Amino acid sequence: MKRYGHFAVGMLAITIIAAVAVLGFDVHPVAPIDPGRLPLYGAEFGALAGVPQELKAVFDRIGEAFEAFKKTHQEEIAGVKKGFDDVITKDKLKKVEDALDAGVEAKAKMEAAIAAEVKEREELEKKFNRLGISKDGDAGKRELEIKSHNIILEAHNAEKKERYTPLDEAGFDAYKAAHARYLRKGDRLLTADEVKTLSVGSDPDGGYFVTPDTGGRIVKKVYETSPIRQIAAVQEISTDALEGIEDLGEAGAGYAGEQAQGSDTTTPQVGKWRIPVFWIDTEPKTTQQLLDDAAVNVEEWLSNKVANKLGRFESNEFVNGSADKIRGFCSYTTAADDGSGVTWGTIGHVVTGANGGFVAAASFPQDKLFDLVGCVKDEYLSGARFVTRRSVITLLRKLKATTGEMLWQPSLVLGVPEMFLGYPITRAEDMPALATGSLSLAFGNFAEAYQVVDRQGIRVLRDNLTSKPFVKFYTTKRVGGGVVNFEAIKFLKFST
Repeated sequence: MKRYGHFAVGMLAITIIAAVAVLGFDVHPVAPIDPGRLPLYGAEFGALAGVPQELKAVFDRIGEAFEAFKKTHQEEIAGVKKGFDDVITKDKLKKVEDALDAGVEAKAKMEAAIAAEVKEREELEKKFNRLGISKDGDAGKRELEIKSHNIILEAHNAEKKERYTPLDEAGFDAYKAAHARYLRKGDRLLTADEVKTLSVGSDPDGGYFVTPDTGGRIVKKVYETSPIRQIAAVQEISTDALEGIEDLGEAGAGYAGEQAQGSDTTTPQVGKWRIPVFWIDTEPKTTQQLLDDAAVNVEEWLSNKVANKLGRFESNEFVNGSADKIRGFCSYTTAADDGSGVTWGTIGHVVTGANGGFVAAASFPQDKLFDLVGCVKDEYLSGARFVTRRSVITLLRKLKATTGEMLWQPSLVLGVPEMFLGYPITRAEDMPALATGSLSLAFGNFAEAYQVVDRQGIRVLRDNLTSKPFVKFYTTKRVGGGVVNFEAIKFLKFST
């Protein structure tokens, strides 16, 4: 990782500055910037005084909001015990919670961006090693780009059962140049040589694969916008489905004597799971005049538009997708689980005891959360986390241990997420809204439970006819997803 050893410092600076801005701080350097070192920034929050004048001001502010939340929540409880409903206290608590949510979510978003950058560079190192690339810096990246491009086109031509000759460096440059001209001008204005060059990666309907450079940016941005991708297992394939083995049985065992063989025992059985990939698409558009006249990177613009749309679509499907499409983990059948497990193919759940919420504090609602954690086997707990939406976290914040400590804790350290019962929380607003019988909170090891499958290649079809004077870029991607380990994840069901 020496090739990218200094990128984290820059990302940390970006993270802190962005988080400060989101939280409402005024940011300014407190000292001249020393080349090669991370500058210190001061922070002021409105008219408040005494806020530390260092980078940790962001995290201190989250801590202050949490302390204000605990104090205001106690005021609310005291009012309820006295038999009156204090509207002012409730409004104050709502504002404190909103400020706390803003801080936690801004921090989590920036941390996800850092994690994506780290993962991207780790994957780059792995690809260098796997493909035998010894060059460093830009030369190594270029060689990797060419080899990756050839792998994609080879898989595409194999699918069409056509012969394929790998592109050399000159051929790759010609392909990229022809592709950029295709995006701007369309195939009618391409030269004969450009059409011939592009035909290596074309579909019969005239679509062309986006170059690996743009495809990489799209995949990275999709990763950042989908919280499920961050916590699930992700596999890239070159076929139409990913298959794996279900090893659900175990061998039997029994006593044997010195001169006697033991009785026949159980022979383990195996099964198979299969996750197909499905076509998803988006269609950003611009004017031909902009493409002709603007000094704009069309591929970068396209990747940003595609990433935004595909990211939001995927995120929802990984959670709520139906059985005949990308299968969301909330779409599977569930059954009550007392800790002994449920039938394979269904997901266990624990009920809260109240429809659309938790039981009253006097009935110890937190016990249901302990039961939920207890249903997950120890093997999965080291990587386990809660996945839920903001409205549920608002309820979790008010739950306390019998000793009075809050069970929800914000994070005041970069790289450490908010926690509940000692486990991290992933915020996913695509989770079902609170309602009678809703599965609005999940707990488990999603890297073991859920598999995301990406098909190599992103395809673009340029359309300048159906929506004149606009030019549309019909962009398609193939992706799938589904649960592969049903005992690694459990739900909290908000019902009696």
